[in-house]
Amino acid sequence: MSENFKLDLFLEKAVKSDASDIHLKVGERPMVRRDGVILKIDMEPISKEDMDYMVDHIVPEFIRDRISTATDLDFSYNLKGLSRFRVNLSRSMAEFSLVFRVIPYSISNFDKLHLPPSIHQFADYNNGIVLVTGPTGSGKSTTLSSFIDYINSKYQKHIITIEDPVEFVFTDKKCKVSQRQVGIDTPSFVDGIKYALRQDPDVILVGEIRDMETLDSALKAAETGHLVFATMHTNDAVQTIYRIVNMYSPEDRDTVRRQVAETLRGTIAQKLVKKAVGNGRYPACEILVVTPTVKDFIVKNELESIYDLVKKGSFNEMITMNESLYKLVEAGAITKETALEASDDKMELEQFFRGVYRGTKGFE
Repeated sequence: MSENFKLDLFLEKAVKSDASDIHLKVGERPMVRRDGVILKIDMEPISKEDMDYMVDHIVPEFIRDRISTATDLDFSYNLKGLSRFRVNLSRSMAEFSLVFRVIPYSISNFDKLHLPPSIHQFADYNNGIVLVTGPTGSGKSTTLSSFIDYINSKYQKHIITIEDPVEFVFTDKKCKVSQRQVGIDTPSFVDGIKYALRQDPDVILVGEIRDMETLDSALKAAETGHLVFATMHTNDAVQTIYRIVNMYSPEDRDTVRRQVAETLRGTIAQKLVKKAVGNGRYPACEILVVTPTVKDFIVKNELESIYDLVKKGSFNEMITMNESLYKLVEAGAITKETALEASDDKMELEQFFRGVYRGTKGFE
């Protein structure tokens, strides 16, 4: 590194301070995100020389020739004994910027992540598709890693992950785990899924569904007897199903709704909310389990009825986002103010706090 800015040392300090993301931009001081909040570090601004040196140091050989022409590049960076990082190299006002997402070596289980116990059920299916949704930085990749680790520990199966880039690295336990990176091991998510089906998989993880082609491939893999896990950038179960259906042309949507009704096993929408005491965040989760009634609503395009069903769905351990936030407040895990800030329906959540609530188990 240059004399002015030592990247590896800065990354080490950021990881040890529990930062989730590191932002480096020419002409600005380094910044980190901790507990969801961006913090500016009291250091000298990053110089162009610093940035050029960093880019030369960390960009993998296989995409070096694209640096001069690409506006965005995704890749991973590894600091042995510390952490992996998912890195995005972009341009801002014609200058390079780097954003590092911290990817721990260790993989946490459902309990350690404070995820609802009911999500175990999705890892026990033999086929179908399970979608983990939420905004950037909501813990989707971490939840997916816990699913893969659970299956890897419990079953004897072949798991294939298709990621851009590879994030959590798995070692074989009871399963054989094959990890493929888009751009290195396969040209695209679509090709990755297509060829995965010829590699005798039981479980396929698709890092992100960004377009109709990837969605189509994932649904077909689920239809043909495989269990598929994937992420999408949607905020709740109903929005997720709308997004899926609306990726297709109007004349195809009835067919797609039937396909989704048959293959979708459930959705987990996540937000990370700040703990009431100390550093760190808890996941608030909306969980939809696709029951025969939910299937019927999807086929008939009565998607708004699904939300009411989730509110009544404790027998399937379904839960709305507001119910999850309410339970976290009742348990003392987060504050009422934090819950209201995170809620997309603050009026309903206020009603819960006033006692207009059907009551559920406390936070676990």
